[in-house]
Amino acid sequence: MAATNQLNRSLGLTLVIVLVVGNIIGSGVYKKVAPMAHELHSSGWILIAWIIAGAISLLGALSNAEVAGLLADTGGEYVYYKKIYNKFFAFLFGWSLFTIIQTASISSLAYVFAESLNSIVKLPPVLENLKDVHIGKWFFPFADLNIKLTAIVVIILLTWINNKGIKAGTGFSTALMILVLAGILLIVVFGFSSEHANIKSVVEMKTTTGVPVTFTAVFTAMLAAFWAYQGWASTGYIGGEIKNANRNLPLGIALGTLIVITIYLLANTAYLSLLPVQKLEAVYEGNNQIAAIEAVRVFGGDTGVLLISILICITTLGCTNATILVSCRPYYAMAKEGLFFKKVAKLNNSQVPENSLLYQCVWAVILVFSGTFDQLTDMIIFAVFIYYGATTLGVFILRKRMPDAPRPYKVWGYPVVPAIVLIFCAVLFINTIYSRPREAAIGTVLMLTGVPLYWWFKKKNPDNTGVES
Repeated sequence: MAATNQLNRSLGLTLVIVLVVGNIIGSGVYKKVAPMAHELHSSGWILIAWIIAGAISLLGALSNAEVAGLLADTGGEYVYYKKIYNKFFAFLFGWSLFTIIQTASISSLAYVFAESLNSIVKLPPVLENLKDVHIGKWFFPFADLNIKLTAIVVIILLTWINNKGIKAGTGFSTALMILVLAGILLIVVFGFSSEHANIKSVVEMKTTTGVPVTFTAVFTAMLAAFWAYQGWASTGYIGGEIKNANRNLPLGIALGTLIVITIYLLANTAYLSLLPVQKLEAVYEGNNQIAAIEAVRVFGGDTGVLLISILICITTLGCTNATILVSCRPYYAMAKEGLFFKKVAKLNNSQVPENSLLYQCVWAVILVFSGTFDQLTDMIIFAVFIYYGATTLGVFILRKRMPDAPRPYKVWGYPVVPAIVLIFCAVLFINTIYSRPREAAIGTVLMLTGVPLYWWFKKKNPDNTGVES
């Protein structure tokens, strides 16, 4: 079959929900309760942080769903921002996806996959004598090199699979998601029924340090929770490949997000009932330890550890695959308009943007070397909430600019719900600058590299016609 420049609309509602859930459930459900314990020192406050983050994510998803239903097309927010704001802001978003938001997500997920694999089969050390080599005492590119090299192999392999066609990618995600949901539910059931479970301890509000929980600590802990919820908006990037996208895209986003919130609350309640907060703090300090593995060790011993490690491998593999699948589409949409590298606008014989996948793969591999898992995820959340706020603001703008346009879905509780999301995004943005200045600075610099590149692309394509379809 000859290659064309048109994407196929082949995905129904079920696969949209699969992609939403598959994009969200990754490493966070297993790992992020530990850094939250490090910040809050209280199981009750940890659970509250998960609930608030889930509620805000759902309200954000509902707000996003109205915009997605109205403007659904390949590229997601890149397409929305062109119509809501202008091409410059849309490009800055697309460039942020490439430099940090989506590529760092791929790197982080692959990193946790490698950590889990290492807990099953000890990976041989690589260049241990270089582990203390650093750049400005921020980055240690050769530390845990065996983990990083494994993550790189995973990124390359999944990029190759997704190069075979979107059906191949979504089919792989569906199979993995079924295994993941079954595995997490088993952990919840066995965790709650274990003789070691202490359900009463889950609602303990007193901190282990004796110091009251602060506003800043709650928001900093929610950076971790938001990483776990991150990904629901990514399905909008493949709007041009969804059947009846104006209906199925917003519905899929809302239903998928609700499924994930339920799973996360059950799983984290189980962890907190099995592990005291002090133990979770020690897990965080242990770097390559994973909270879910330590929780399952309590009731499952070595056999349980093996099974949960396999499950985490499957989960992170599935989420990495789903993220790779959807993330390359915005760059394709940008390139078709002359606002990205020209070769990225090419589709292969499977009607997949193969060069977009390749560029994404190369940068994600570089980011694997740049820092630890938590460094990467804090940078991502700082950047992504800028754009979550921009999309939510778009609900108000489009209601005023296009009052009579058909809307398959209208956000529940307008204008209160989108207003809450906007305020929360602003507070989290400011708090991150205060509590994580290094990650905020790196994220800002990476995003702003798009400013000179925008004018460079504009100069190369003065008519902004891009590649003909």
